[in-house]
Amino acid sequence: MQQHTTVIDKAAMALSGGLMLLGVVVLGLVEILAGKPYSAAPLTNDAGEIIATPMIDPTLRTGLVLAGILVLALYGLYKLVAPMKEGPATTQQDVTAD
Repeated sequence: MQQHTTVIDKAAMALSGGLMLLGVVVLGLVEILAGKPYSAAPLTNDAGEIIATPMIDPTLRTGLVLAGILVLALYGLYKLVAPMKEGPATTQQDVTAD
């Protein structure tokens, strides 16, 4: 069975992959380049005052990754309900054994 990627296939793969890469890799590199703290939670001192916060909100990064996963889930549902294209009709010939 031969499969060809359609425009919808390519768009879903590009969008979901782009969102997840942006949320994990790109914003992770931005966090590293911004310097410490590398934690997702704000750092506090002994008095409970916030002394440092991450540059990119972890909620934003999580939202981008979840949006990428949602795009993949919607794409999977589309592939389940979309009718399959039939390929060229093949005929079978009966062959007798000698």
